[in-house]
Amino acid sequence: MKTATTATAATAPGPAGQLDALASLCKASADPLRLQVLRVLCKDSFGVSELCALFDMRQPALSHHLKVLAHAGLVATRREGNSIFYRRSSRGQRAELEALQSRIFESVDQIELPPALARRLDRLYRAREENSRHFFRDNAHKFRQQQDLIASYDQYADTVAQMVRDAPLPRRDTALEVGPGDGAFLLELAPLFRRVVALDNAALMLAQARERSLSAGVDNIEFIHGDTGSGQLDGLSADCVVINMVLHHTPAPGRILADVAARLAPDGVVLVTDLCSHDQGWARENCGDLWLGFDPQELGRWAQEAGLEDSASVYLAQRNGFQIQVRLFRRA
Repeated sequence: MKTATTATAATAPGPAGQLDALASLCKASADPLRLQVLRVLCKDSFGVSELCALFDMRQPALSHHLKVLAHAGLVATRREGNSIFYRRSSRGQRAELEALQSRIFESVDQIELPPALARRLDRLYRAREENSRHFFRDNAHKFRQQQDLIASYDQYADTVAQMVRDAPLPRRDTALEVGPGDGAFLLELAPLFRRVVALDNAALMLAQARERSLSAGVDNIEFIHGDTGSGQLDGLSADCVVINMVLHHTPAPGRILADVAARLAPDGVVLVTDLCSHDQGWARENCGDLWLGFDPQELGRWAQEAGLEDSASVYLAQRNGFQIQVRLFRRA
């Protein structure tokens, strides 16, 4: 992931640099609009055009505020194709300013968003999700070919299956797979758990997974059409949650991790397979990707905010230049 360079004032040595860094931090946090931007960036990152729509502002005006926040080290950027996405910075401040930065974030997160802004944010998430759902609806017939453009199932399936088998689980009662695609990995989970739940918000993909399971004679899989916030998951206590190559298709990956962590049984695990960050913008149109992969630290930060801790990690390099991260998380 490419991040913005830290401002000179925040890195210059000596007392003068310390004063400049402190002044930049205070200046950046002394504006109500910039505080609202930090609040919106709490658990997600947004492109400049998305932020302009959220705050109903022209890009030049909003870009000035984003530049101030970046200069103070409060936000960082990453490039996805031709777009720049902003997120809150988890580091980059001087050590002596990290406590103040954390207090600013903590205070901002306690502020409720204005109703109009909250409605626009909700519409943005719905639009992201709808775009992703439409892609898989229109491309369900060629799901495997689209997936193989970046990382074929065969390139990571054995590693993921082995991590599930090796996971130190006290029970193997229930497994949940989020976004099972055509159902290939469900056939790996079914022999390992008494009950498997397959959750997908794309009806056609779920139908493919069900047909594949029936053809294989597997009868311990329950299929649910919905997302991780669905009430149909109420009461579920999963010993293992698997999310294979799904998060880069979702509008709010951090929210997905928080949702599944809430459904996790004591001592349960969450296994995430996804792409490391890359700059292949064509993947958006051709593969329905909303995110061009994730920096491992960013994925780890979202997991930590969901109450999970890193347990094991494997990185798989692909011949086409992409890299896959397979991450096992446990309850913190």
